[in-house]
Amino acid sequence: MAAVELRGVSKSFGSTAVLRNIDLAVHDGEFLVLVGPSGCGKSTLLRAVAGLDEVDEGEMFIGGNRVNELPPAKRGIAMVFQSYALYPQMSVRDNMAFGLRLSGKSRGEIDTAVADAAELLGLDQLLERRPKALSGGQRQRVAIGRAIVRQPSVFLFDEPLSNLDAGLRVRMRYEFARLHKRLKTTTLYVTHDQVEAMTLADRIAILDRGEIQQLGTAAELYDRPANLFVAGFIGSPRMNFLEATVEEAADRGSRLQLRDGSSLEASAAADAVRAGQSVTLGIRPEHLRQVPDGQGTIVTVTLIEWLGNVRFAYLATEASEEPLIMQVQAGDMLEEGQSLNVGASADDCHVFDSAGKALGGRVEPPGSLAA
Repeated sequence: MAAVELRGVSKSFGSTAVLRNIDLAVHDGEFLVLVGPSGCGKSTLLRAVAGLDEVDEGEMFIGGNRVNELPPAKRGIAMVFQSYALYPQMSVRDNMAFGLRLSGKSRGEIDTAVADAAELLGLDQLLERRPKALSGGQRQRVAIGRAIVRQPSVFLFDEPLSNLDAGLRVRMRYEFARLHKRLKTTTLYVTHDQVEAMTLADRIAILDRGEIQQLGTAAELYDRPANLFVAGFIGSPRMNFLEATVEEAADRGSRLQLRDGSSLEASAAADAVRAGQSVTLGIRPEHLRQVPDGQGTIVTVTLIEWLGNVRFAYLATEASEEPLIMQVQAGDMLEEGQSLNVGASADDCHVFDSAGKALGGRVEPPGSLAA
């Protein structure tokens, strides 16, 4: 196993900057997920660590050793691609053994490594089959097995589940988590799927436009997003955003006036905001609540969405051009066309400045619903 460190890594393709001064430390044995929208630079970052793309600036270290000039085969990494990249004419056994043969390992070493990996991945009954006779999930396990037998210091996974159907992705997420607990190998994993990231990761690095927007655990990113991008990217449905003006700022928190003239309280205090400041208020769907008449902001239910064990209400309001989304609580009797007042705990109200930076933070214990 080995830690991975990037210092000031930048990469451009022509005039397009893909990575911008990336600093990142992945701990020994950690499962770190790189997540972000298409084109954010996450796959380029992974390829740079692998040695498949040369960086323009910065340094990369694996196990404390600088690897900028080392070819992929000398970096102690094993990479699993989205496309599986299996040899169709070879059996599962030969696909898994191919890299070891090229490296000059003995027949006994190869047989032992392949047998151990096959047992770990549940492939021991499939070793004589060819890839065309396997399901998508089995092919992915073969690709992982080919990486495991090399006993790398670092695993690199580039969207390995994106070609699978929804049900199989859920199953394979479990397999990845189980595998990491067994092997404890340092892992960098790229995905655009936030659920995948939050399920698997010890920590998550969220990228946008070639920069790391925030690095932390799933709980930290969800509960304390650093900016508007992270707040909107993490969470499904996404966080509700409302334009607001700071009406009052005090040590205990602030009062925000919404576009429709209603007010909500937030825990961001006077050391973070000032009266008259234009801000964006963010509230997650599960934190929005029905409140008594005369409190919160008035909304109209336009749609109720049923998703099995959870319901979401879409709410039209003069406070926002976009409908608000509220998770319907057990016992709430809502109907389309109904008008009601909604609010949120001050501690569940996130506040962002005009540049999108988070101001203040949530505090414990939770406060009362804002009036």
